[in-house]
Amino acid sequence: MLLKRALSIIIFFFALSGCKSLQPWVKPHQRGILADSIMAFDVDPASAKYMNHVYEAREAARGAESGAGGGCGCN
Repeated sequence: MLLKRALSIIIFFFALSGCKSLQPWVKPHQRGILADSIMAFDVDPASAKYMNHVYEAREAARGAESGAGGGCGCN
């Protein structure tokens, strides 16, 4: 009984110590590295936007790749 209680207290404190982090994960001096163009999903954003428009027109799937939207799907 004493062992079970001690083990639960230890587990509680380990779980509580994981919530202590108040510092941001990305430091200000690291943001420049993460904002590099190599980190972008699309190499050419203008080309990706055009291909997305072509996909929407061809598949009649306007707004299917984003979270918000709705309506008739007219251009």
